[in-house]
Amino acid sequence: MQNMRLNKIVIFGVGLIGGSFSLALRKAGAVTEVVGFGRSAATLNEAKQLGILDRIGDDVAREVCDADIVLVATPVAQMADIFKRIAPYLGANTLVTDGGSTKGDVVAAARANLGNKLSQFIPAHPIAGGEKSGASAALADLYQNKRVVLTPMQENGKDAVARIRKAWELCGANVSELTAEQHDTVFAAVSHLPHLLSFALVHDLAKRNNKDQLLSFAASGFRDFTRIAASSPEMWRDICMANRDALMVELQQYMNELEGLYLALEMNDADKLEEVFTKAREVRSGWTQQ
Repeated sequence: MQNMRLNKIVIFGVGLIGGSFSLALRKAGAVTEVVGFGRSAATLNEAKQLGILDRIGDDVAREVCDADIVLVATPVAQMADIFKRIAPYLGANTLVTDGGSTKGDVVAAARANLGNKLSQFIPAHPIAGGEKSGASAALADLYQNKRVVLTPMQENGKDAVARIRKAWELCGANVSELTAEQHDTVFAAVSHLPHLLSFALVHDLAKRNNKDQLLSFAASGFRDFTRIAASSPEMWRDICMANRDALMVELQQYMNELEGLYLALEMNDADKLEEVFTKAREVRSGWTQQ
C-alpha cells in the first residue's frame, strides 16, 4: 500500500473539500481519473476547467461501480440521499468516505441507506476547512500537515480503513481516529461553538442602527474573531442541527462563563478578570506552540 494507485475516484460535491482532495491526489500522482457530481452545473464546469475533474458524471450507476473511492463532500444534510443513490451500484472493491464535520448523524444516515454495503463506508472529517467555498477555493496543499479524523465503525475491516487512511495521507494529512461520539463531543467545543459565536457576534452588530459606524472602526481583533462568520450558512446550519445536543451543552457552558465575566464586571472584580485572562492566555500560548 506504500505506493497505492487509484484508477478512479468519484466526488459528490467538488467545492473546497472535494476539490482539494482531487487536486492533492493529482499532485501526489496517485489518481488516474476523477469524476464529479453536484447540484450546480456551473460549479461542475468550473471544477473541470480548473483541472479538478476529468469528467462530469451523468450516470451514478456507471461511475460508482468501478470507482476505487467515492468521496461525499456535500453538506451533511445531503448525505443520506447520496448514500441511498449509490448503494445499489457500489462495486465490491469500492470504498466510500466523507468530509462531514459531524459524524453521528452521517453514520446513522449510512446505516439507514447503505444496506449490505455499510462496511464499505469509512467516515472521515478533514480538519482543513476555510471560510471560502466552491471549486475556485480548492487547493492542492489544503490538507498538507493538517489533521484528518477517521471514525471507523465496527463493520469496517482493517484493510478498508487502512486504504482510506492512505488516501488521506497521500493528500499530505496527518490521520488519527476517534469514535463518532468522541468526535462530535470534541468538535462541538472547538469548532462548532466558535462558529456559532462568530456568526452571533456579526449578526448582533448587523441588527444595530449604527452598524456601519461600528464596522468602520473594527480592526484586527474583530477580523480574526469573525473570519469564520464568512463561512457557508447552509453548511453550518446543517452542522449545528446535526450536532445539536452536544452543541447545546457547550453553548450552555459558555453562557455560564459569560455570566461569570458579567458578574465580575458588575462587582468591579478586577482580580477575577485578570485570573480568567491569565489562565486563558497560558492555555492559548501553549496551544500555539504545539
